[in-house]
Amino acid sequence: MSALFSPFVLRSLTLRNRVGVSPMCQYSSDNGYATDWHLVHLGAFATGGAGLVITEAMAVTPEGRISPQDLGIWDDGHIPMLRRITEFCRAQGAVMGIQLAHAGRKASTRRPWEQPSGTVRTDEGGWDNVMAPSAVPFSPSYPQPHALSLDGIAHVIASFRAAAIRALEAGFQVAELHAAHGYLLHEFLGAHTRPGKFGGSFENRTRILRDIIAGIRADGNAIDIGVRLSLFDM
Repeated sequence: MSALFSPFVLRSLTLRNRVGVSPMCQYSSDNGYATDWHLVHLGAFATGGAGLVITEAMAVTPEGRISPQDLGIWDDGHIPMLRRITEFCRAQGAVMGIQLAHAGRKASTRRPWEQPSGTVRTDEGGWDNVMAPSAVPFSPSYPQPHALSLDGIAHVIASFRAAAIRALEAGFQVAELHAAHGYLLHEFLGAHTRPGKFGGSFENRTRILRDIIAGIRADGNAIDIGVRLSLFDM
């Protein structure tokens, strides 16, 4: 039998094969809430035989969404529909993963097919409290971010931890932290010019990611954690 279709042990989990479905943004939520669209989208991969199915990026705060149509997990009200999805997919034999994310300076932007691209104005459902390691926009057409204070960073760390707890309650077994593609955690990895303990040296630039992992692991949280990294698009 091909190794692709043989079981794969991942810590406490056993995947039925080595086929994993990567996160794919659907831009189909209602104020962060999953819908039947997501049940059908993710359920199809589970019934198709994938060993691991990972959701699209799930924002840990409302202002951490890429677009107003992104999924979220910042509120307990998001849990019931997510649990319905994980229960269905797990019943088909798939392991369920969730990608936890914060868009940083790329937040409050339009869906890829919408024109003009870039910032979603507040009167169109966007928000003006876009946050980043420094007050530098991704590009001229993107929002002007606010530099996160130390209290703001502590709030982000706590939000990731709270999201992971909700994810476990919703039936997810694996959590991937999105630290790539120029989103918030990736921005901190490239924050050479930010002063203080979250910028400059490699140790400082990785501190927020390490603190998030430590926070999720606190109190014996049983969810498995992975990190998505990229060398580009900082």
